[in-house]
Amino acid sequence: MTSLGDVVDLDPVRLRTPSRVRTVVLGEVRLSYVADAWIQLNPREWFADSGPDFWDRHREYLDDEGYLRVGAGGLLVERDGRALLIDTGFGPREVAADPAQPRAGAASGGRMLDSLAALGRTPADVDTVAITHLHRDHIGWLTAPAPDTGQPPFAHARAVLTKAEWDHGRSLRDAPFPATVAALEPRLDLADDGDEVFPGVRLLATPGHTAGHAAYEITAGEETVIAFGDLFHSPVQMGHPDWSSQPDVDDEASVHHRRALVERLARPGTYGFGIHFADVAFGRVRQDEDGGRTWQPVVTESR
Repeated sequence: MTSLGDVVDLDPVRLRTPSRVRTVVLGEVRLSYVADAWIQLNPREWFADSGPDFWDRHREYLDDEGYLRVGAGGLLVERDGRALLIDTGFGPREVAADPAQPRAGAASGGRMLDSLAALGRTPADVDTVAITHLHRDHIGWLTAPAPDTGQPPFAHARAVLTKAEWDHGRSLRDAPFPATVAALEPRLDLADDGDEVFPGVRLLATPGHTAGHAAYEITAGEETVIAFGDLFHSPVQMGHPDWSSQPDVDDEASVHHRRALVERLARPGTYGFGIHFADVAFGRVRQDEDGGRTWQPVVTESR
């Protein structure tokens, strides 16, 4: 099993390839990307502050159609026989590109249950689901039926999110939010900044992308991994934390939290998990000789 610490050269192909199932070990904790989907994002629309020429100079991040091809899924945290899942992916949906929606292209999801099986797990093994925020690509399997049972696969699990995010979700009337609220309410555990939501896992309140966005800090011994949800959508943002994404509801707050997180990820023993970071989800921040910050992937075991 691969332990955190060793870094690898940044392979440009992995920057534009949807993530595989990948695992690292943090002390006695096993962390795995549970791959579910790929989504195309229009980088010029998504990062309006990136300027007109940036992406022409950085084609290595883009697929053949000129999109960022990001991943979506969940982070499985296994410790002492228990399992926590952070986010539940895009769900079993196919979305075609729509010229009327220029910020995104196509999307394809539905692999999460197969990815869990590749890790030797079933949904029944997950006793807690922690949610970063209530955007559809992070809550897909909360209400989607599993093919074998016809029921949502994580309906038994305790659900964790912030009160601000819960209140926001309850205020929305468009799909899928009424169904999501109904699915969550009977098993909901609202958490505050700093609360331990699972052994060794603390919620970090990081509003800005949404009103109640949360990151999750996983600690074992002297090492920490921060699952930062949608604070960042691409590794390139590590060098440009002032870039907000198009859906951010509070640019000032999101920039504040991104700057602080970049500083933390540059410290020894602190790593990050970027759920949308294509096939380089696990990594840390490296400070270059010129003072710039870049994402440095770590060695993982893939399936």
